[in-house]
Amino acid sequence: MSKRNTQAAKTAARERLRLERERQAKRDKTKRQLIVAGSVVAVLAAAGGIGYAVVQNNKPGYWESAKNNKLVKPANTSGADGTTVVFGKADAKKTLEIYEDPRCPICGHLEQAVGPTMKKDLDAGKYKIQFIGASFLDNLIPGEGSKNALSSLGAALDVSPEAFLDYKAALYSKKWHPAEDDDKFKDDSYLIKIANTVPALKDNAAFQKAVKDGTYDKWALDMSKKFNKSGVQGTPTLKMDGKKLTGSDGQNAPMTVAEFNTAIDKALKA
Repeated sequence: MSKRNTQAAKTAARERLRLERERQAKRDKTKRQLIVAGSVVAVLAAAGGIGYAVVQNNKPGYWESAKNNKLVKPANTSGADGTTVVFGKADAKKTLEIYEDPRCPICGHLEQAVGPTMKKDLDAGKYKIQFIGASFLDNLIPGEGSKNALSSLGAALDVSPEAFLDYKAALYSKKWHPAEDDDKFKDDSYLIKIANTVPALKDNAAFQKAVKDGTYDKWALDMSKKFNKSGVQGTPTLKMDGKKLTGSDGQNAPMTVAEFNTAIDKALKA
């Protein structure tokens, strides 16, 4: 190999290296420009996103705005806001207060186990029953099913007391009651599907319209407010003459027929 050829090769190699460094420098510059531009876009997008989020968070949701709806009181209620809901024979001397949240799984267990006994006692005139509905689970486990189900119960109550009680039993039944973290009750079509298992509500156009239109949404919110002011800390809670009815543990609602009968007999004799 000649000295000339060796020198030429070295020169060519250096030139290729120089050109490659220049190309790499240009690529690096372009990359830096893209990163800067991308960062600016990301900041703007984030700012825009934050702005949008602030607007959305400050924009009242449906149920927040429903507080301003015109109050429509279901039939078969009393009180200024229609949230006094009492069932039973007028000559029954005592009243059993039942505090329940539609999404509450323990309320479901209570209704499934003890509900038929309560209905039998109600029909026999042993006591009246006052229903106080809650929707606090919509806050603890974010959703709207408790409020929506309460509204549908208002629609059932407008049909008849019997329709209300039968529909409430269906909502809490093992077949239809969802897990507390499954917000199925927010879906009007699901509530109507359950209602179609209740003779008085099956294919009832007026009931279905009230559910879809949210006729009793304001009433449901007022009922929830009544629960919040009651001082009751959880559901289900049973009270008579201002005193809680409890099971064998002395703290929680009686969850078996035997425990319930013991507690209710004691309360009726007090």
